[in-house]
Amino acid sequence: MIAALRRLSRTWRIVVVAATVLVLLFGYFLVTFVQVWVASRSDNARPSEAIIVLGAAQYDGRPSPVLRQRLDHALELYEADIAPLIVVTGGRREGDRYTEATAGYNYLREHGVPDAAIRKEVQGTSTYESIAAAARFLHDEGIRRVVLVSGRAPSKRMQGISAEVGLDAVVSPAGGAPSIGSLLKEATGVGVARVIGYRRLEGIGS
Repeated sequence: MIAALRRLSRTWRIVVVAATVLVLLFGYFLVTFVQVWVASRSDNARPSEAIIVLGAAQYDGRPSPVLRQRLDHALELYEADIAPLIVVTGGRREGDRYTEATAGYNYLREHGVPDAAIRKEVQGTSTYESIAAAARFLHDEGIRRVVLVSGRAPSKRMQGISAEVGLDAVVSPAGGAPSIGSLLKEATGVGVARVIGYRRLEGIGS
């Protein structure tokens, strides 16, 4: 009888501990999701030293609608004197003749931005790679204060990546409201990255 009670007691302790862990994990995810959602709805553009435009698809040198939307938003920020420099990012996918950065560069030049006001990052194939690569050459120019332009859902993740690579960044997103699915995915990524780091998260996703 005593042995049975002890086994029951141990079982309940395990159940309580497991339930507590699950509640804490759910609470952590819920808080992270709310932060991701709030970030997706916020435009925090402020005077900075550079505007970084995250790449998106291009079609033989012509920006896709998503990329064009980001570039147009960056143009608005540039013309409002938010920053004197625009950094376009994004590498080349297999079979492409142009990088996403080159498509962005050409678009900005066609819309009156002088060559001296544009920088290109042409190697990145992900958000982390593009921001990290841009940070390296911006640091060489003494630039750290930036505005990031991309879609709305990854706003919180971009803030985390920027802090990890030494940029003082805010996000000014372009595009419409993100889907619940994209926000859930971002919340999961941000939640994991806060524990293991954004660079390691990139390695898991690759």
